[in-house]
Amino acid sequence: MKYVPTIGIECHVQLKTKSKLFAAVDNDARAAKPNDLTSPICFGLPGTLPVLNEQAVALGIKAGIALNAEIAQHMKFDRKHYFYPDLPKGYQITQFDQPIVGEGWVEYAVDGEKVKVGIERAHLEEDAGKSTHPNGETYSLVDLNRAGTPLLEVVSKPDMHSPAQARGYAQELYNLMKFAEVSNVDLYHGNMRFDVNVSIAPVEAGELGTRAEVKNLNSFKAVERATAYEIKRQTKLLERGEDILQETRGWDDSKQKTVSQRSKENAHDYRYFPEPDIPPIKITQAQVDEITNNMPMMPSQVRVRLIDQGVSAAQAEVMIGQRELALIATKVAVVEPDVTQAVVNWLATDVMATVNDDNDFDWSNLQLDAGRLIELAQMVADNKLSSNGASDVVKVMMISNKPPATIADEENLLQISDEGQIEKIVDAVIESNPDAANDVRNGEQKAIGFLVGQVMKQSQGQANPKQAKDLLTKKLGS
Repeated sequence: MKYVPTIGIECHVQLKTKSKLFAAVDNDARAAKPNDLTSPICFGLPGTLPVLNEQAVALGIKAGIALNAEIAQHMKFDRKHYFYPDLPKGYQITQFDQPIVGEGWVEYAVDGEKVKVGIERAHLEEDAGKSTHPNGETYSLVDLNRAGTPLLEVVSKPDMHSPAQARGYAQELYNLMKFAEVSNVDLYHGNMRFDVNVSIAPVEAGELGTRAEVKNLNSFKAVERATAYEIKRQTKLLERGEDILQETRGWDDSKQKTVSQRSKENAHDYRYFPEPDIPPIKITQAQVDEITNNMPMMPSQVRVRLIDQGVSAAQAEVMIGQRELALIATKVAVVEPDVTQAVVNWLATDVMATVNDDNDFDWSNLQLDAGRLIELAQMVADNKLSSNGASDVVKVMMISNKPPATIADEENLLQISDEGQIEKIVDAVIESNPDAANDVRNGEQKAIGFLVGQVMKQSQGQANPKQAKDLLTKKLGS
């Protein structure tokens, strides 16, 4: 029997506000000691009242626009009750039936084919704290630094049907949140966490199967592999005539498998009711319009601008994978479109190779800009610099704000294009390599490559190789 998988993804996006969602406490807990970034509100002490962070609302609207979604005119907060040690209030402030963001969509490509995934909703909520379990100990520790961190939970519709589509959606959602400047999207520190819901059913069933939810995935690879594992696991169960349980599962990366954690709760288990300490909020069209008019460039715009200038789809995705490079490349495409491909080649190869070799590279220190890269491309076009020389200059430009001409001069990379100078070198090479010269005269074209190499060697790589070859061809009558 054939089965069709259906996949939906819930993603918790940590908003990059300065303070928490309801408390005036630092929102960046990466370097903090346990329980340093807390307040009475984080501990849920009696008498404390939450105050909504206005910036979190603005970022929620911004994310909704990036998701091509409806923005609510009215939203409210609710209490979601559950009891974990890292949730001292005994409830989480979230949004239930009136979220900030309504239906939208995300579009991306998988193996060259477009995939469009619907967005069901996105809602604001506070994060819980974190429990840790020391090895060999019989106790657990609770750190409330993350308690109250502002999250936007983006809920997709069950529109995906393969592990590759699930991974592609997670990657594009990451791109959207990064380009919209909604989140720092630091996967290592949990700025984005994916919960993947997977179900399978016989093709002819016409309805969805029982779903299992794999929680807290923090990489695109984990999303893809956990989805693939669940599809295989559930298929085997159905083929043996066994039932699939609705449950929450975790991903064991070391064993590359999912493991059962608990039965899945339903909405009524959480006893939702409106948050009494935060009144309903009205969002005006003027607010939405102002944010819309100031939206930064998004991934879809980058793709169009670069591909229109002949950049391959694969290279465009490399640019999108690093926002700083994408912004440079798209500016070049607007200012000097003819050199877009050359600039993208440098960014995708020389720059990325340098970054990959330096695990501590800080993108905030990147000195490259579109204007200087256009100057560099013009130097290559004017035969002042070879392609290899340009690659060397780019690597220096990454950490220096000097003009490319200055760098090329200081690094002794400027190309000799004066025909008189090159001719002297060519004559000397012909004189010192008579056998190779005779081979060229006799039609052995391979020998001309050797002679060009000798010209480049004697000029210390500075001679224009095309001019050298042309002069050798002319003098040797080949």
